[in-house]
Amino acid sequence: MNIFADFSNRVVEAVERLGLQARDGSPLDLARVTMEPPRDPSHGDLATNAAMVLSKAVGENPRALGERLAAAMAEEADVAEVSVAGPGFVNLRLSDGFWQARLAEMLDLSTNYGRSDAGAGRKVNVEYVSANPTGPMHVGHCRGAVVGDALANILAFAGYDVTKEYYINDAGVQIDVLARSVMLRYREALGEAVGAIPDGLYPGDYLVPVGKALAEEFGTKLLEMPEPDALDIVKERAIDAMMAMIRDDLAALNVRHDVFFSERTLHAGNGGAIRSAINDLTLKGHVYKGKLPPPKGQLPEDWEDREQTLFRSTAVGDDIDRPLIKSDGQFTYFAADVAYMKDKYARGFEHLIYVLGADHGGYVKRLEALARAISDGKLELTALLCQLVKLYRNGEPVRMSKRSGEFVTLREVIDEVGRDPVRFMMLYRKSDAPLDFDFAKVTEQSKDNPVFYVQYASARCHSVFRQAREQLGVESIDRDTLRRSLHLLTDEGELALIRKLAEYPRLIESAAQSLEPHRLAFYLYDLASQLHAQWNRGSDTDSLRFVKVNSPELTYARLGLVQAVLDVITSGMALIGAEAPSEMR
Repeated sequence: MNIFADFSNRVVEAVERLGLQARDGSPLDLARVTMEPPRDPSHGDLATNAAMVLSKAVGENPRALGERLAAAMAEEADVAEVSVAGPGFVNLRLSDGFWQARLAEMLDLSTNYGRSDAGAGRKVNVEYVSANPTGPMHVGHCRGAVVGDALANILAFAGYDVTKEYYINDAGVQIDVLARSVMLRYREALGEAVGAIPDGLYPGDYLVPVGKALAEEFGTKLLEMPEPDALDIVKERAIDAMMAMIRDDLAALNVRHDVFFSERTLHAGNGGAIRSAINDLTLKGHVYKGKLPPPKGQLPEDWEDREQTLFRSTAVGDDIDRPLIKSDGQFTYFAADVAYMKDKYARGFEHLIYVLGADHGGYVKRLEALARAISDGKLELTALLCQLVKLYRNGEPVRMSKRSGEFVTLREVIDEVGRDPVRFMMLYRKSDAPLDFDFAKVTEQSKDNPVFYVQYASARCHSVFRQAREQLGVESIDRDTLRRSLHLLTDEGELALIRKLAEYPRLIESAAQSLEPHRLAFYLYDLASQLHAQWNRGSDTDSLRFVKVNSPELTYARLGLVQAVLDVITSGMALIGAEAPSEMR
């Protein structure tokens, strides 16, 4: 149950019971009525702004209206106390029995607690990573991979029909450069001294095995072919090798896509898919022949002072119109994007989410304009920008990788600190803010390391159960046993933990609606902090310990609370893509 949504509905019902109406006779606008935890927990468990947002329409003083609403809410069986604070906030304190009943529901649902149908099966496509298949994944790709993957997991948990997609940029100049770089490594594998890698080619050692594989497969045959034919073969083998490497890197990060979409398929048949998409836009009046004015500042290399086929993107929200077909008849890179988005729309997606690097910020408006043009405004599109990640070791910047020749690879980071710290810490800051990743700090075993602190909470929950089974002399403890004495949970720390657990469904829905997966990482840290705090209270005060051998019923009730915490940590860490361990080594 999302208790905040439940009590929002109860407030609406209270408004109806009071017969509140707008002075002009129009229906009251209840959309701005919220139910949230109060900023100061001493004020209660829930707070609503209903009196303040309705007072003007009703023509009543907000404080006075708050008193009337408070009296109406006091009639609710689950409400133990109501008060009015400040300009008209109505604060509710709920009964212990209400919280104990919520805990019983959590135990019934196990790790499905928090799952909802808020998304109502809406079809969402989340495209993330989509790195050029020209080399291994680097740490810059890592953040977008984690953000996109965790977001897709949360959306699915919240009831959306989600497809995780990777767009393979396997057409264009970068693939020509890849083929020539591999061809050099092929010649090297045949014994030729190639010397220093020329500027403009990819210098990384990761291409050496690709060259060797070609030498083993073809011997010297590629050198005997016309160069275009040889390069076509090299392209195929190189792309396959790079994508195999990328898939392995992503798997090490626990990232798996549902769809890998090849750009080359759009160019097949003389660009049939691209031409079809441009024709569709033309029929809708979004395409014309014309010239573009020169951009301000330095001219880009691909700017042409000639008539081209242009997308009238300014009519649908863009800053400038965009070229689709150059004056020489070649498609622009953006033309493939048109065909790709048309394909997504044809697959029935209602919302397209792009997780992009911060350097793609200038691309957002044209994508949004394209979505409006293709779907006549029906298709929702959101682009999330991930800022840079800076690597440090004990505060000192980490140097580039020898293997890549240009950057630190994703696999090197995972191999050094582990998958879970990488995934959790990539979410422990909002994606549009820069992130400093220190190898030493993310492996530190302290409260200052969020991933350790959350995983330690999971291990501590398992440890409590092991201790309980040993001291109570039982082999197992089932959930029915845990549920039967929950009415004994009356300590404020215990109730505070239940209240924190009760925020989880709302947290999932809000993270899905706002497209902010970092909220989940923050929540798990707060939940872990409260569990550790309650455990510490038991260390200081014997009566508050989770395991009380002389009070088995109270022990089972407290174990029920521990189990619910473990369920939520396990569920939340799975959505992040990390483990909730049973012990820490």
